[in-house]
Amino acid sequence: MFGKETNVVTSVRWGKVLTIGLGCVLALSTTATAAPRPYGNLVDAYFEDLFRTYPSFATYVGIHTYDTRLEDVAPAAHAANRARLVNYLEEFEALDETVLTFEDRNDREMVIADIRGRLLEEETLQMWRKNPDYGGRVTSSIFTLIKRDFAPLSARMESVIRREEQIPKVLTEARTLLRNPPRVYTEVALQQMPGIIDFFKQDVPEAFKSVKDPALRKRFTRTNRNTIAALKSYETFLKDLLPRSRGSFAIGADNYRRKLSYEEMVDIPLDRLLEIGYAQLRKDQEAFVRTAAQIDPAKKPLEVLSVLEKDHPSAGELIPAAQKLLDGMRQFLIDRNIITVPSTVQAKVVETPPFARALTFASMDTPGPYETRATEAYYNITLPDPRWSKAKQEEYLRGYNYPLISTVSVHEVWPGHYEQFLWVKDNPKLSKVRKLLSAGSNAEGWAHYSEQMMLDEGYGNNDPKLRMGQLIDALLRDCRYIVGIQMHTRGMSVDQAVNFFMREGYQVRPNAEVEARRGTLDPTYLVYTLGKLSILKLREDYKQKMGDQYRLSDFHDRFVQSGAPPIKILRRELLGEDGPVL
Repeated sequence: MFGKETNVVTSVRWGKVLTIGLGCVLALSTTATAAPRPYGNLVDAYFEDLFRTYPSFATYVGIHTYDTRLEDVAPAAHAANRARLVNYLEEFEALDETVLTFEDRNDREMVIADIRGRLLEEETLQMWRKNPDYGGRVTSSIFTLIKRDFAPLSARMESVIRREEQIPKVLTEARTLLRNPPRVYTEVALQQMPGIIDFFKQDVPEAFKSVKDPALRKRFTRTNRNTIAALKSYETFLKDLLPRSRGSFAIGADNYRRKLSYEEMVDIPLDRLLEIGYAQLRKDQEAFVRTAAQIDPAKKPLEVLSVLEKDHPSAGELIPAAQKLLDGMRQFLIDRNIITVPSTVQAKVVETPPFARALTFASMDTPGPYETRATEAYYNITLPDPRWSKAKQEEYLRGYNYPLISTVSVHEVWPGHYEQFLWVKDNPKLSKVRKLLSAGSNAEGWAHYSEQMMLDEGYGNNDPKLRMGQLIDALLRDCRYIVGIQMHTRGMSVDQAVNFFMREGYQVRPNAEVEARRGTLDPTYLVYTLGKLSILKLREDYKQKMGDQYRLSDFHDRFVQSGAPPIKILRRELLGEDGPVL
């Protein structure tokens, strides 16, 4: 679950991230001849097949049956996956809704939307043919095995060896799959390769340095050496691919509408969505001007921002500064009765894994909902690259000024992603569907909503500097909202997007460049602002419904206890209606 942040590799939407190019040959369902399966059995079968298809996703959510497997990327695997999804879609659509409970009917709708979204990827978008970042994908599959102590170290080492044995084949297969990728995709893949190779040279051996079994160590030395060689060879391939990467990243208006409908259950016309996005951008810009005047009326707003940005920790101080904030945030939630806090366990702030830094400022890496042993939660922060010039490192750190660190920490931890994760993991009434499927407009919307809500409720004693930090992140998300639509449906270029983030969102250039590149790969990263606005509307409508019985903590508890379904589903469950989300 999870703007200075992205969580491309380790969010609760991991399964959807990994569908970009990963599949597995499966025995297909025989729905044409078999008797209809009961709803519960069908749900179990769907997710079990999903785990087989995406074993790295299974590892992430805490299902360790497939830890030795790696995703099959061959065309035949994709064909099998498509056929399997079509069969499941037919089965779920054929279910008799009248025999299902209210909750199961909503969950069934979520599964159908999930299947349609996966089919859109497999049949039409086919990022597995466009995105060359197979190095990042195989690396994340190894990282899921070493980052948490869910099994004896020797057992996890065995799983790493087994997955590493399959990596050269995946990287060889990737060369034949790619068809004229966009240049920006190849650039991002190349940018991440040095960190990926270093991860296998340093981090993976370090993780298993205490394992003494000579036979196991010998096998690991061989497979890890072969993996590094395969990655270096793939890096050479990417350098050769770069001048031949001339494809378009834009998915087009029709695909954009379908993607938004399936993943978020939002059917608002794109022109209207843009109107909403620009209106929110202007609203936040006006609030930014007012807030700057509170801080120093003698300076222009951007001059005030420049002074604020100079107040930042050094690279070495950044992670401790974020960690220091978390206890106070948690206690504020308790003291003000804003939401029930279900755990005393604190998240740990760490540096973002090297293979995930190209598109990630900060992220929340929580254990999977079915993980029973290794329950550590990591709040990742990306430090400036030490290879950068001193001037570029300083410019980057200006984007991590102290007010901004506070905003990001609210988003990632309290009461943002980490709080929501705790409710998903520890709620015994939550269904399998709610534990494994989520909507970005809920998860990211909740975290983004929390940034504003915390200040509205008095966090920071109404310090206008904290409000300015919150507004800068809000402006960033407003720009994501608009840029995603414009780049994928209106012809906006990457350079135009960079300038938009700088001009309209007041972002420094290094951040603007990362955000623009991310938008080419993440078309619907409008979910932050879209989700926040939808939650604010839901809260107001819920307040009107409850009247004198309304309590903010009650609304928040009911929201997070429901998992992270599309806001449309939550409106139905909290209000009893299918009204518009905006």
